[in-house]
Amino acid sequence: MACPFFMPVERLEGGSWPHPARLPLGGGWSGHCTAAGHENSVPDQSVLESLCNLGYAEACEWVPRERPWDAVRFSVVARTVDISRLRPHVPDRSPAIQLFYVCEKNHQPGDHGLLEFNPRTSNWDRPHPDPRVQRMAECFLDSYLKKRRE
Repeated sequence: MACPFFMPVERLEGGSWPHPARLPLGGGWSGHCTAAGHENSVPDQSVLESLCNLGYAEACEWVPRERPWDAVRFSVVARTVDISRLRPHVPDRSPAIQLFYVCEKNHQPGDHGLLEFNPRTSNWDRPHPDPRVQRMAECFLDSYLKKRRE
């Protein structure tokens, strides 16, 4: 779960996490804040590690007290396959990676849904309307694909 006001920009190598691959976005990320009054402010390393990348950042001075979400979580739901190789009479379907997202408030699910990425076209066929959540999904997918290649 990442803070919903965190806009990840690039992978953060060398953080102090004991298991970075277990982080909500599949690794640590540096970035900036999007909370009102702190737009584009870059948190220091300790805040990035303990709050931005983990969500539920009540201890953060920049997070608004009234907010729609406390954290955002992702998981890979499905990878569709090109079944035309298995069943020639079925039309070719582009492989897609579906991500399920949940925006949580007080440890309860709130907004949720499916996002879909098409690796053939490198486009999001079903993106999230909030640019922060969309960018987090891109980071999560990047980490997921990196792990699959390894």
